[in-house]
Amino acid sequence: MSVKPKVSPRLTLLTASAVCSLIVLDTNIVAVTLPSIARDLGANFADIEWVVSAYMLAFAALLLPAGSLADRFGRQKTLIWGLGIFILASLGCGAAPNALFLDIARAVKGVGAALLLTSALASIGHTFHDEVERAKAWAFWGGCMGVAMTAAPTLGGLITEFVGWRWIFYLNLPVGLFLMFMVWRAVPESRDAQAARLDPWGSLAFSASLLCLIWGLIEANRIGWNNPATYARQLGGALLLGLFVVIERLQKRPMIDLQLFRHPRFIGALLGMFAYAACAQVMMTMLPFYLQNGLGFSAISAGLGMLPFAVTMLIFPRIGARLAGRVTPAGMMSIGLTLVGCGNLLSAWAVNSGAYLPFALAIAVTGAGAGLLNGDTQKNIMACVPRERTGMASGMSTTMRFSAVMLAIGVYGALLSGHSELLLHDSLSAQGGQWLEHTQGVASRVVAGDMAAALSLVPEAARSVVEPLARMAFVGGFSLLLWVAGLAALLGALVVGMLMRSPIPATQVNKPAIAV
Repeated sequence: MSVKPKVSPRLTLLTASAVCSLIVLDTNIVAVTLPSIARDLGANFADIEWVVSAYMLAFAALLLPAGSLADRFGRQKTLIWGLGIFILASLGCGAAPNALFLDIARAVKGVGAALLLTSALASIGHTFHDEVERAKAWAFWGGCMGVAMTAAPTLGGLITEFVGWRWIFYLNLPVGLFLMFMVWRAVPESRDAQAARLDPWGSLAFSASLLCLIWGLIEANRIGWNNPATYARQLGGALLLGLFVVIERLQKRPMIDLQLFRHPRFIGALLGMFAYAACAQVMMTMLPFYLQNGLGFSAISAGLGMLPFAVTMLIFPRIGARLAGRVTPAGMMSIGLTLVGCGNLLSAWAVNSGAYLPFALAIAVTGAGAGLLNGDTQKNIMACVPRERTGMASGMSTTMRFSAVMLAIGVYGALLSGHSELLLHDSLSAQGGQWLEHTQGVASRVVAGDMAAALSLVPEAARSVVEPLARMAFVGGFSLLLWVAGLAALLGALVVGMLMRSPIPATQVNKPAIAV
């Protein structure tokens, strides 16, 4: 085999950024397709939640150990293996004959995504050493992420509308193969000779904790919140999380440095990331449900309907950069979370109006807050950590982001499904109560976006009565979801703002780049 010529750092940056963009695109593109998937596969809302959550679970749970694998065995090699897994899993997703197969394929895809993200970020960090060049590299990377996130809903709608939802996954095959070739040509192999050994027990405890928590949240909608299995799963998740903390305390070089949690500034930055992901980023997944199920938009119209959110999210990082010299990190986080909270509360009011324009204006406010927070959250976490542990901090930050999204989907899904079912039950009771036994099934199908399947559960003569009641129940459930997200963001703005007024940990005091 011929020796590869020396590659340009810019080409390495472009390739690594393209890999990360593929992950972001795949994460966000699925949202507008979920109702179509539900109708095609005959899936209920719990099945649809798992389409997103299975991917997020594997992704979030494996980010920390994936970083160790990339450092120990080589970033280029890990990228190629990650792309191979990602491509094969995409093929499985596209060919899925049922919801269970799709959920499993999505979980495998999350494994590939974790390998890709950590090794791509490490490759960029290894390539650029000069502070100025590194800043430019990360700015380019962030711009690519913003474009991918902005384009995802519209692109997903276009593909679903014209060639079908399966092609959302099939198109990853040629793109992934091309990126695999580019990785081999443009990303030099690199390792960390001092990389920490793998921590299989810590990784297993953390993964199992997340699995139990999200399993309990999603399945509670089907089996009931008072079911002993629900309590067991939530308790198991909490105990396993405690076990993970114990394991990390015993490690000489843990995946997570628990000493950092002694500093209010670090806790505030981490909570800021959690609040941003749980109240803003998750809306890229949740809002298309309302556009399709509440307003009756097609997949392509729902994708286009998300543009106010996406555009302001793309624009406001530039505004945030101009404000950075005048506003403290604590102030910027508070402003961003306040905008997210107000946007979600305005959206809760707008969904009850039944019109798109007020909803579009409301989600534009949410997107503005998300744009201010998207870069600042990562920066504030990294500022609290010694330079030699930036890899660990980056892993913690990304894990927190996607764990928050996954848990938020579980919580919001429970609120949406449970409250919609309650409202529909009350409405059917007022009609005489003759169709009450179908309440859960109808509500679950409506929330998933399959009105036809929902109506098939009741007699034909009742469908003209049940359909508007079911749609109203969904709108009421979605309004509650947005109220909770809005109030949580406002509470986060208060708590995070207070915690981040504390000084940066002593090891970082002399670092001049970050304003206190």
